[in-house]
Amino acid sequence: MDDKILHTLEYYKILNTLSNYAQTSLGKRAVEKLRPAADLEHVKLMLQATDEAFAVDRLKGAPPFSGIVDITASLQRARIGGLLNPHELLGIATTISGGRRLKRFIENVHEEHPVKQLADRTEQLSDQKALEDAIKACIDENAEVMDSASPELAQIRRELRTGEVRIREKLESMIRSTSVSKMLQDQLITIRGDRFVIPVKAEYRSYFGGIVHDQSGSGATLFIEPESIVTMNNKLRELRIREEREIEIILQKLTALTGEQTELLQFDVDVLADLDFIFAKARLAREMKATLPVMNDRGFLRLKKGRHPLIPMDKVVPIDVELGDSYTSIIVTGPNTGGKTVTLKTIGLLALMAMSGLFIPAEDESQMCVFDSIFADIGDEQSIEQNLSTFSSHMTNIIRILREMTPKSLILLDEVGAGTDPSEGSALAIAILEHIHSLGCRMVATTHYSELKAYAYEREGIINASMEFDINTLSPTYRLLVGVPGRSNAFAIAQRLGLPERILEFARGELKEEDQRVEHMIASLEENRLSAEVERSEAEKLRREMEMLRSQHERELAKLEQQREKWLERAEAEAREIVAKARSEAETIISELRKLAAEEGASVKEHKLIAARKKLEDAEPKGRKKSQSRKSQNQPRNIEPGDEVMVYSLNQKGHVVEMAGSSEAVVQLGIMKMKVSLDDLELVNKPKAEQTIQRHVTSVKRTRDDNVRTELDLRGDNLEEALIKVDRFIDEAFLSNLGQIYIIHGKGTGILRSGIQDYLRKHKHIKSYRSGNYGEGGTGVTVAELK
Repeated sequence: MDDKILHTLEYYKILNTLSNYAQTSLGKRAVEKLRPAADLEHVKLMLQATDEAFAVDRLKGAPPFSGIVDITASLQRARIGGLLNPHELLGIATTISGGRRLKRFIENVHEEHPVKQLADRTEQLSDQKALEDAIKACIDENAEVMDSASPELAQIRRELRTGEVRIREKLESMIRSTSVSKMLQDQLITIRGDRFVIPVKAEYRSYFGGIVHDQSGSGATLFIEPESIVTMNNKLRELRIREEREIEIILQKLTALTGEQTELLQFDVDVLADLDFIFAKARLAREMKATLPVMNDRGFLRLKKGRHPLIPMDKVVPIDVELGDSYTSIIVTGPNTGGKTVTLKTIGLLALMAMSGLFIPAEDESQMCVFDSIFADIGDEQSIEQNLSTFSSHMTNIIRILREMTPKSLILLDEVGAGTDPSEGSALAIAILEHIHSLGCRMVATTHYSELKAYAYEREGIINASMEFDINTLSPTYRLLVGVPGRSNAFAIAQRLGLPERILEFARGELKEEDQRVEHMIASLEENRLSAEVERSEAEKLRREMEMLRSQHERELAKLEQQREKWLERAEAEAREIVAKARSEAETIISELRKLAAEEGASVKEHKLIAARKKLEDAEPKGRKKSQSRKSQNQPRNIEPGDEVMVYSLNQKGHVVEMAGSSEAVVQLGIMKMKVSLDDLELVNKPKAEQTIQRHVTSVKRTRDDNVRTELDLRGDNLEEALIKVDRFIDEAFLSNLGQIYIIHGKGTGILRSGIQDYLRKHKHIKSYRSGNYGEGGTGVTVAELK
């Protein structure tokens, strides 16, 4: 991207603002290198990283970058064998520690809220804990080499401290003596050149032996090292030399350890710089209230309430722009200071920001595209040194643009054709715009020439636009109106300012009829636009109200759904209790039937069966019967003798023997026949003539019957449903004197087979059971023998 364009569109001001949000010098340096990219996939990855950092900043706050410094120069010196000082080594250790803290922070966030790009970056950080520990074991937080760095250093420093104590004791005893104290300027001990001295009055120099190391500015005081401590000071000097030598050895070892890891550490530094840079972009987005743009590579641009990022939010007027779909060029007309230039810069700058992986100050779902280049001719670039006029300056710039542009370029032209004769300027402007448009570039141009309004109106793919002007206040509103060419407003402004009407009428008469028609047309468009604005505002208000109502409805619906779930759970619990009670009572009734059958011998009287059935009906849950009755109301009523029917209350199939009035039927159910309400019956099918059941059955025999089943198919049922059916099936088989029954449960997972066989093992009527043999269904069938 041309550096001149970046300056023209104020891109570097954005970078300066972005740099303020970087927490390290590494991040600031990465910001300085940022430039727009022309590769769509690369731009998408940059924006995705910014979006992830934005989410992290919103959910968890700013990540920890404390302790991370730029150690690039130190690593370079270590690589070539230079000696690192304690400050440099401490910087390396704190950077390693800071990188580890940042990695742990990102990993914790990634577990709760996936941030793949950031996690991938931190995953690349190398483990340099051993080097960090080695440095911190020798150097403290003040960048001082600690006594514990080596046993030799610890011994030297113990001797140093002991020697210093002895010298001070010797000097203090000296300055406290009466004979010496009168010779001293002050009774204190000081240091000159690493040697302990005392301040002696100059006139007592001859009475005082030793070495003079310094004197005061006036010469009245001499700083003398008494002869009695010269040897002791010499010993300290030797110890300090040994200390420096030992410290150098320690630093050489640490530098060598660092030198072995310079490549990995340099890579870590680059990763940390990138992460700080990404989070700086996220914080800038938050500060600007910017959003993630949707990127494309088809040259389509749509800004929704786009704002210039360098204008305060309380003053900037958002613009709505769409370019690259139904039209690829926009011609903007309007008065000076109306905002045309700001509009051009807003479009160009937001395009550069999006191509740099930055969020843009616009509403959600704004779309931006990747351009291979952005060209702009904005402002008066007249150069006195080059002796160029305004027109020449613009032409020079436009010629360069025409030479370098491609169909994937964005062209921004301010006051095209200005600075020369209007007729020639407008003709030249039309020719330039036509050439750019025919090449397929995306273009936004501003102009004062009315001829360009007609050109944009007639040319396909080009649309007029204007900057709104308020006639009542005689001031621009800075709103961009796409589809409406700008009016001159000269007559309206002159009239508002008080120009006599007769002069205005004369001026209007001088206008060409074609110009008057254009002005009337624009005025009509303006009226239609204002009307549409009002209608759109009303529609938007209604839409917001509907959204609010819908949200309220969804909340109420969710609340009702929660209540419904609670009610269902309660109802299911009550139903389970009712079913358990009904099953218990049914067991009692069946036992009574068996007892009755045993007592009566071979037959059971009809009235006794009816009484037993009544007990079953009384034991049935009332709610269940009502629900089933409603189901049967939707069924046809044409049930006739011989029909196969389903009895809902017993959940069993039977055959109609005869009709008992208009609301009941006598139904044969296995060995029993009973009167059943038509509401409790559902027609299954009409049997063939030869399958019709005899109508006159007066007793039930405990003998084998053709209607009694010997097989029970449970495939598709769950275990609870299957056990209920098995229990009923065994009772029927027992009452029918069957010796052997087949229960088909399928192979599946084996849960159904295991559950049924466990149930059979405990059942009082089952003598034995086995899995089916070859030809009987194998393990998919259980064969049971009854007692």
